[in-house]
Amino acid sequence: MSCWKRNDLPATIDFVPEIEREPLQSAVQVEPFDAPFKGVGYRVEPRYDYELWGLVVSYRHHDGEAMLHKSWNDHLNMADICVVWRETALSPLLNRLDFWNGQFTCNVETQDQAAWERFRMDQLSNNHLISDDPVIRDQIGAVKIGDQIRIRGWLAAYQSEGNTLRGTSTVRTDTGNGACETIYVHEFEVIRPADGAWRKAMYASLVVYLGAFFVYFWKPGHSYRRR
Repeated sequence: MSCWKRNDLPATIDFVPEIEREPLQSAVQVEPFDAPFKGVGYRVEPRYDYELWGLVVSYRHHDGEAMLHKSWNDHLNMADICVVWRETALSPLLNRLDFWNGQFTCNVETQDQAAWERFRMDQLSNNHLISDDPVIRDQIGAVKIGDQIRIRGWLAAYQSEGNTLRGTSTVRTDTGNGACETIYVHEFEVIRPADGAWRKAMYASLVVYLGAFFVYFWKPGHSYRRR
């Protein structure tokens, strides 16, 4: 059971004060620049300086070798991370909502009316994260559901050589296609890691299983002899 529930949100969460902040956004005058990565040229067009604090409720990693990322030759977008903040994150009924990521979307549903009434769509964002910095990419690659994170960078549009421009949302109130934020990441920080009891139980079970496997197959054999 711990394997199936390892990505569930904890029933109780010790929130950092920053989770109550709204995202910060201000216009910038930064010239478009080139960001070559894995032998592909990318053009990045910064639009806004952006800083976000949120609770990770869902994510999807990309490697550029499947689906539309492969068609678009897009290796720069390493992950989509869906977060919530403020009243939505602090809701005691948050773990009654189901979150999951599609290829480019974050989805939410529930059969619990009370939980849905506490949910605010303008306190959720699905973030297309792009970076050519290997350190930042590794940090993002280690993210877990339930982590409380801070992201700082530029809201930006970008494109790979020969492909169309991929834009970004610049408000939190839009929905549907184009409502996701595209962030060229300067800083990524896990402010407080998830306290995943199910994940810890899974690892403990795995240690026990491997220990039993080792004892069974590798300890010296003892045969029974009739006396």
